[in-house]
Amino acid sequence: MNDIAAAPTLFDRALRRVTGLWRDMAASVTPQEDDSLAGQMRACLDGRGGEVSARNRAARLAETYLAADPAARLEFLRTLAGFDANPAAVAAAYTALADAADEPARMAAQSALRRTLEPPRLRLLTQFTTIPDGMKFLVDLRASMLDTMKTDPYLRALESDLRGLLANWFDVGFLEMVPVSWNSPALLLERLVQYEAVHRIRNWQDLKNRLDSDRRCYAFFHPRMALEPLIFVEVAMVQGLSGSVQHLLDRDAPVQDPRTADTAIFYSISNCQRGLGGISFGNVLIKRAVETLSAEFRNLRNFATLSPLPGFRRWLDAQIAEPQDGLVTDEESLALRTALAAADIATDSTNGGAALATLLAQRRWHTNPGLVEAARGPLTRLCARYLLVESRGRRALDPVAHFHLSNGARIERINMLADISAKGLRESAGLMVNYLYDLAKIETYHEDYVGDGKRNAATTVRRLMKG
Repeated sequence: MNDIAAAPTLFDRALRRVTGLWRDMAASVTPQEDDSLAGQMRACLDGRGGEVSARNRAARLAETYLAADPAARLEFLRTLAGFDANPAAVAAAYTALADAADEPARMAAQSALRRTLEPPRLRLLTQFTTIPDGMKFLVDLRASMLDTMKTDPYLRALESDLRGLLANWFDVGFLEMVPVSWNSPALLLERLVQYEAVHRIRNWQDLKNRLDSDRRCYAFFHPRMALEPLIFVEVAMVQGLSGSVQHLLDRDAPVQDPRTADTAIFYSISNCQRGLGGISFGNVLIKRAVETLSAEFRNLRNFATLSPLPGFRRWLDAQIAEPQDGLVTDEESLALRTALAAADIATDSTNGGAALATLLAQRRWHTNPGLVEAARGPLTRLCARYLLVESRGRRALDPVAHFHLSNGARIERINMLADISAKGLRESAGLMVNYLYDLAKIETYHEDYVGDGKRNAATTVRRLMKG
């Protein structure tokens, strides 16, 4: 297993096996007088022929959807959405409730109204869970709806119904946290390669390095999706806070004895199922991973992340595009222009923001020590402002910061040149953040942020804002 491009092989084979099972089940369905798509759905709801027949009809519908082109899939979803509550029955149930003569009659009328309001499509969606990989089918079905409903509001109620079902079925109480190792099933390892969303896994040696003895990987699984991780987190056991993801992922770096480490660094957390978007698992996964690591390695004292800043450059570019007093100080502006001149890079403006933009536009600026030192002051100061002040409503503007702050972490350190990959430079000017999970203060920090909007941070980070 040297070529990462071979990764889809087992996945495709498993998918073909499942769709083959659906096809075999569908073949046993006797065609109805009305064999249209809506007719097939009505037959599923009627439940004629018992449980086996119901499963076979659900498999036929699932196989029909997967085999369809985009236009036919949209027709499938719109047809499914049409199985809504009967307006006349709902109106009658409301009238019965309004006319209820006493408390028992009112309670009975309310119960009847709730049943009447429940759309038949909920029962139809639930039937898909009875077929092989039916739960995964529903998760992927919602993923396709998340894009489609933006241009087709007719599907919004159907998506809301499915999201409610999935939120109940994927409650964290039903999930199992499983350690993933190099000895895990090959299909699961391929999933990690496929789903890694923060730091791409380039080849099998890269994956093996991330699963070495000084590393840990934990994933949440649902019992009905045994080899489909919902979310996973990658951890490295190190000495002190890590300030460079390239160093952390260096395959040539010596393997550390985890019993000598004092810090667990959570350096990547990836959601795997787009169809479960909006259903949160990450906060519980990190807390359970901390508990597991604490029990396994008594020597660990600190639990922190090395996290990206996916929106920082976008925010910074917008600030520079609208010149404002104090964005870059006079001292910083002079240092930037001096460093650019020393590197023989022309800048025709005395504006500090424009000078910073010129520096960041240089393809290899991060390899020039003079440019790096000139950029350090304004970049770290503005990053501290971005994390501590900039908001979307009551929440931090940066989505990763919001995630960790709402989980009870504090902003511990801002690291220059922590991610010098093309993606890291493009999205965050190479900066990354350590968020610290202080076990004694997680609940307090969580309440501070969620309740009062307070963003806890180390003193050194707060001092950065003052320049």
